[in-house]
Amino acid sequence: MREEHSTYILAIETSCDETAVAIIKDGTEVIANVVASQIKSHQRFGGVVPEVASRHHVEQITYVLEQALTEATMTIEEIDAIAVTEGPGLVGALLVGVSAAKALAFAHQKPLIGVHHIAGHIYANRLQEEFSFPLLALVVSGGHTELILMNEHGSFEVIGETRDDAAGEAYDKVARTMHLPYPGGPEVDRLAHLGQDTLQFPRVWLEEDSLDFSFSGLKSAVINKLHNADQQGLILKKEDIAASFQASVVEVLTEKTYRAANQNRVKQVIVAGGVAANKGLRTALAERFDQTDIQLSIPPFALCTDNAAMIGAAAMVAYQKGNRADWAMNANPGLDLEAYGRR
Repeated sequence: MREEHSTYILAIETSCDETAVAIIKDGTEVIANVVASQIKSHQRFGGVVPEVASRHHVEQITYVLEQALTEATMTIEEIDAIAVTEGPGLVGALLVGVSAAKALAFAHQKPLIGVHHIAGHIYANRLQEEFSFPLLALVVSGGHTELILMNEHGSFEVIGETRDDAAGEAYDKVARTMHLPYPGGPEVDRLAHLGQDTLQFPRVWLEEDSLDFSFSGLKSAVINKLHNADQQGLILKKEDIAASFQASVVEVLTEKTYRAANQNRVKQVIVAGGVAANKGLRTALAERFDQTDIQLSIPPFALCTDNAAMIGAAAMVAYQKGNRADWAMNANPGLDLEAYGRR
């Protein structure tokens, strides 16, 4: 039921393989958050098939929308604005969400707001606690590993980024080589807690002052180790492979985040993206920042992976700024985060 003097945004997320709709109050409170996962459909392929994902979005979007409104006990007329992930993501998948959002906004004469997917991941943290600026966001999702400095709401400065494979991509490729079930990242994390860092894979720091990341060499080192062992008839413990790989990833992510936070004198560090659900990373960051004055914020597991609640939270900032999309808005798989923040 709608409360007066509050703003309710209905948000849609279809950037990859989750069909999600949420209703967010004032950018900080989840009224409804419905996610239809496609994991079982993509497991047999070992990864997301874009055409399959798009078809599932078409099949699910109406049901998920209706369920979100039912959970919120609201009607579309009580919604103040419609938000949707504009990009980045799979273009076919994005198109389903954008088309649905435009149709809803047009039919019910509601403002339309396009949201950057990574901005959404960052703003998932605001659903549990308010931001303290300046802050640093460590974004670790499937195709993104970035350090983003924010001095105010809606402003994004990328101060470090991956030069090749993102951490999530490295996890997926290593998991596939280890013949682990899809999705591989959570399985690597699970095995890592059962093994030991016995293989001492390389830590890639790049130049002395660099805040960039590189995980391609680490990925190749793990894959080569597995192939060489196979050729020699050796059996390596999957638990130790996972633990050794994860130890390298987590150490680099943690130390570069700590360095960036101190250099920029931030008040808060937030972690965003699917890899934020990694227990090893969460533990290492908590230990590293425990003795500092910097507040560490990591969203609950349900808000780490793709969902529409995070899109609604980010949309509230755009709504308050007066940013509105027009009917020409299209899916934008290459949408730039810094440019998005300058709108």
